Amino acid sequence: MDKHARLALATALLTALTLTAAGCSGGAGSPAGGGRTGANPATGTNGTIVGGTPVRGGTLTVLSNQDFTHLDPARNWVMGDMDFGTRLLYRTLLTYQAEPGAAGGELAPDLAEDLGTSSNGAKTWTFRLKKGLKYEDGSPVTSRDVKYNVERSFSPDLPGGPDYAARYLAGAEGYRGPAGGRHLDSVKTPDDRTIVFELRKPFAEFPYATVLPTFAPVPASRDTGPRYDNRPFSSGPYKIESYARDKRLVLVRNPHWDPATDTVRKAYPDRIVVTMGLKGNQIDDRMVAGTGADASAVPWAKLRPESTPKVLTRPEVRARLLAESTNCTEMVQMHTGRAPFDDVRVRQAVQYALDRQSVVTASGGPALNDPATALMPGSLFAGGKQPDTLKIPPTGDVAKARRLLAEAGRADGFSTGLTVSTGDKGVAEAIQQSLGRVGIKVVIETVDPSAFYDTIGDTTNRTDLVYTGWCPDYPSGSTFLPFVFDGRSIKEKGNSGNHSLFRDPATMKRMDEIAAMTDAAQADRAWQELDGQILAKAPTAPAVVERLPLLVGPNIAGAFGHASFGGQIDYATVGLKDPSKSGS
Repeated sequence: MDKHARLALATALLTALTLTAAGCSGGAGSPAGGGRTGANPATGTNGTIVGGTPVRGGTLTVLSNQDFTHLDPARNWVMGDMDFGTRLLYRTLLTYQAEPGAAGGELAPDLAEDLGTSSNGAKTWTFRLKKGLKYEDGSPVTSRDVKYNVERSFSPDLPGGPDYAARYLAGAEGYRGPAGGRHLDSVKTPDDRTIVFELRKPFAEFPYATVLPTFAPVPASRDTGPRYDNRPFSSGPYKIESYARDKRLVLVRNPHWDPATDTVRKAYPDRIVVTMGLKGNQIDDRMVAGTGADASAVPWAKLRPESTPKVLTRPEVRARLLAESTNCTEMVQMHTGRAPFDDVRVRQAVQYALDRQSVVTASGGPALNDPATALMPGSLFAGGKQPDTLKIPPTGDVAKARRLLAEAGRADGFSTGLTVSTGDKGVAEAIQQSLGRVGIKVVIETVDPSAFYDTIGDTTNRTDLVYTGWCPDYPSGSTFLPFVFDGRSIKEKGNSGNHSLFRDPATMKRMDEIAAMTDAAQADRAWQELDGQILAKAPTAPAVVERLPLLVGPNIAGAFGHASFGGQIDYATVGLKDPSKSGS
């Protein structure tokens, strides 16, 4: 939907795109991409690697407040889950380099031998798989397995995953997955190592899409439908030894993973144990102390704002803090199809009433957050900074909000509901207080992070307001605005991105016009202009652009926040300084 046009554009475009970092679906304690680089003495080691080079062996522990949203590669579209799944359990056609900062936005071949070959004006893309790729049982990975997982991503009983295949593959309209032997003619596998994608329109950015879990292999014989979430079949360096949902996941080495075929993953630990269901304050306190097995642990969720002083005031602890920008814009998304939010004046009143400064404070303070002034993150704008088109003060404009409500016949206010992840309760209370200043009474509904996206993706039963965000899957406006504001992509269940249920014909028409542009710079400018135009129609109220503060244990090495995975630790390279101290 941006810079997709002629073949001559593809090489230059992909070269340009690697100069910035990226990522996908964020918020709710998940997270993508680069913004600021270099160490930040106020917040931690952003853009650098903590602990030096790991030593092979030992047990890496992950302390988590939640289960995974999805590990099935057909459904995995949350930044942290994608990082964990694609770095440890399954490989994709291409992947991102395991490097901190902007270098993490550069593509690397994974299952494929190279970055793909385009033809037919960037409407046909061909990839050739490497030799020697094997699953955990020693059987070969084939091109048919990649095709099969792409087809699975269309299945109605596997909602919530990346939908690039549905948006771009030729003949995909109405396709509902491989059940009953139905297959996509636009994905061809002429032999075991070749896969060809026929697109319905030029898409020069297609190699970036193949980083997503949709383009991981799943053998048809191993497919268990929705139950595949519990036991993905490994093509990566680790396999699942045991998985008790909401309690514990144990990974052990996949003996058939061949590092000679993999230039990105280092697979330092012998075992990875994810302990789930812990309280946020419990995790923070254990990470600050960093004793015993916790010295060899990393956290799944970000450091809570109230724990920040325990870290920043102690240099030896602060040295273990990662704080990469998420590159995701967190927003209050309003149900534009339901009264009173079907009235643009009511939605604009929310924008003016929102005290973004208080949301920044609730999210950890100005050292870890910036107030958002646009929809797309700064990395997608010229100069790397969000514009401020509405000029709303960071603390809001109560008088203007009240005038807008009066114009909409809502001078006395109204009551509504707001759904947030349990980790964002403090943010929800800041939003509640902000809107309460103008008579909007907000009832907060908190949802466990592992169920959050399924809850807000149910368009019939969700609340009017949700607090979540979006991260570009790679550095292009085409991976942000269409996914968050194109009404044609809304699903009744498993809805992703467009949680404002915004269906605006003029916006969708303009998106199609930008998608047809052949000049990359022109398209960039057009996305930036469209950002301001959508913001004026107020389907959402931008709140903050966050860093992701993660405090690692003192025995952790090779840790950094990966720019293309929303600042989450890159599991391709993390390990231990001294494996003997990990308790394994």
